[in-house]
Amino acid sequence: MSGAGMAGLLPHHDGSGLHAPQTVEAGAAARLRIRIPDAWGRASRVWLRSVHDGEPRYTGCVNIGEADGWVWWEADMAVTNPVARYRFLIEADARYWTLNAQGLFSRDVSDYADFRLTTFPAGPPWLRQGTMYQVFPDRFARSARAAAQPVPDWAVPSDWDGTEVQGSSAETPFQFYGGDLHGVTEHLDHIQGLGADIIYLTPFFPARSNHRYDASTFSMVDPLLGGDAALVELVEAAHARGLKVMGDLTANHSGDAHEWFQRALAAPDSEEADYYYFNEDHSSYEAWYGVPSLPKLNWSSAGLRDKFVLDDKSPVARWLRPPFSLDGWRIDVGNMTGRLGATDLNQEVARLIAERVRGINPDAALLAEATNDAAPDFSGEHWHGAMTYSNFTRPLWAWLSGDAGHVNFFGTPLPGPNRIGAEDFLATHQDLAAAFSWDVRQQNMNALNSHDTARAATVMIDGGQQLGAVLMFTLPGVPVVFAGDEFGLKGDNGEFSRTPMPWTDPARILADLRGTYAALTALRREQPALTGGGLRWLHAQGDALAFVRETADSTVLVVVARTAADVELATGLLSAGQLAALAQPHVFAAGDIVAEPGAAGALFRSGGPAAALWVLPGVVLPAP
Repeated sequence: MSGAGMAGLLPHHDGSGLHAPQTVEAGAAARLRIRIPDAWGRASRVWLRSVHDGEPRYTGCVNIGEADGWVWWEADMAVTNPVARYRFLIEADARYWTLNAQGLFSRDVSDYADFRLTTFPAGPPWLRQGTMYQVFPDRFARSARAAAQPVPDWAVPSDWDGTEVQGSSAETPFQFYGGDLHGVTEHLDHIQGLGADIIYLTPFFPARSNHRYDASTFSMVDPLLGGDAALVELVEAAHARGLKVMGDLTANHSGDAHEWFQRALAAPDSEEADYYYFNEDHSSYEAWYGVPSLPKLNWSSAGLRDKFVLDDKSPVARWLRPPFSLDGWRIDVGNMTGRLGATDLNQEVARLIAERVRGINPDAALLAEATNDAAPDFSGEHWHGAMTYSNFTRPLWAWLSGDAGHVNFFGTPLPGPNRIGAEDFLATHQDLAAAFSWDVRQQNMNALNSHDTARAATVMIDGGQQLGAVLMFTLPGVPVVFAGDEFGLKGDNGEFSRTPMPWTDPARILADLRGTYAALTALRREQPALTGGGLRWLHAQGDALAFVRETADSTVLVVVARTAADVELATGLLSAGQLAALAQPHVFAAGDIVAEPGAAGALFRSGGPAAALWVLPGVVLPAP
């Protein structure tokens, strides 16, 4: 029996406070718990298998009692290494079962998906408890002050409401709509009205493109965005409202117009020449994906490390300090940073940046982009979490895929995702989330889409964006709303998705989802189970998913169906008290869904695409 994609009445463990300590020190003992449903089978023995300095050990677990049909077992694990890996071995009915972070197996499995407990400091609480709103400055809002800025020589002037975004043309990187940071400040009411409390700005440095990932300097804010004063004004105004502001930094490359690169290009014997990868005769250089405007930084250079990280005026340090006081960074293509061929300095660079950031502000957040299987690079030692699409966004697109003729499916040659059932959604999600520690998993960015992807409204079935939003706000991770999601904006690739916000043209509002996002952010703030509770999957079949987020104080039940469907939860999945609480109204619903609780189980009927949440009593623990 394979554990991937399994849901239902099964032995359970996750990294939440019900089952594991939330902080642990090296050399200490961590008490770990597993619970086994009596209806699944009576376990005769349970062992904790932990790995110490590469070698597994087995510790017998102790049965500590029964509550609400679950038998609880526990054991202490010595935390020998910074990343402590473990799983459970269960003997039941003359068979042996392995439970790891991917699921339950009746065969031996790789250590890759073992549970992980780490000794690294947790990220700031505001990160895991917050909702992120992503702003692409050129397309978010254009203040009156922007009119005084000259159109740059590289730009193709574009009218905010009248010029269509070019998704793929020679003009795509150069279309200039003229949004600025003053415009962001002027719309803080809108952002706060959605319930978002973290603003993530894509790059604000001067560049020769509208996306600004080709910085020409890291020493100033682009005057086209209002300059340094506009960033100070934005951050101060956001902080006054209790909002955080994060920036976006390209540690993998600069732009070819960057002052460092220009000096390096002109003088092979300059200090800056070591900051990049030139060939022997200095006639060519390494660049991100071979794009000449994005020369790759060489982290073997001590000079680069000083200029980029260690110096007081370095980009990593300067913008975190007053008067700018950013609350953290998202590192662009963090997975590629410090890597080229046989050279792999990725973790060394991550450690360098993290130590510098935390030395300036221990409460700052540090996220990094890694679009593929991110877990190997995200132990929690340096990056707090990943901006990744592999474990959530990609399988979600596939489960909710509609009839769009073609969407950019994350750079693959495919015309779009295969449509999959809920079983495959869950299998993919568990497969690609398993190797994160619980701590990191709660700090990963969960996005329906971003400035680099097609829009969910284009990819998904009618109503699918709302269903996806429910999952984004209720599964472990930081929800990310890309500006325009709340208006149902569309786009079949990342460039076409960077649509100017429809502030003054209501005809461009395709679906007003502001109420949906505001309701979901409010629920996430009000229900601690949604920001720290465990995750237990109850149902994953075809057109429907159901799971609970659990604490000892309360439980949130989430049911999502992509079409008309019946979801039957068998006896034992919910306690008697939880079943009784289903007689109360749901706390959120999108579409038509009805609960029919019975004496032992429950049935949920949806009349079409729908999702609903119920707040139920928490998990009862055995009496001490």
